[in-house]
Amino acid sequence: MRATFALRNVARTPLIRFVGKRTVPQSVDHTPRVHPASPSGILPDSFAAYRVKAQQHGPLGRASFNSTIGGHSGHSLGPVQAKAGEFFDRAELPSRFGRLPWSEAEIEAVETGGASMFA
Repeated sequence: MRATFALRNVARTPLIRFVGKRTVPQSVDHTPRVHPASPSGILPDSFAAYRVKAQQHGPLGRASFNSTIGGHSGHSLGPVQAKAGEFFDRAELPSRFGRLPWSEAEIEAVETGGASMFA
């Protein structure tokens, strides 16, 4: 007997039981309204007007995009040098700040999920 074929023929009954009859609203008001937590309390004139003023990780308008760092290539910005006492990578730090080598006991503890520490 093929179990998958037998399971397809069985009527599926949902596990959730809803109380009462389902009612769909007759009319839904889709007119734009100001959010209750809006600082200004007014709606924008249009979506285009909103995008001109909106800021999310920088300006959204194309004219302002070309006048910022994002409008230029990284090469045109020139070389980037670390200031005195600043480092870009951990490998540039003095050896006292480097990573310590793993001991055999630590490697064994990681490979066994810590069980070797208690055995």
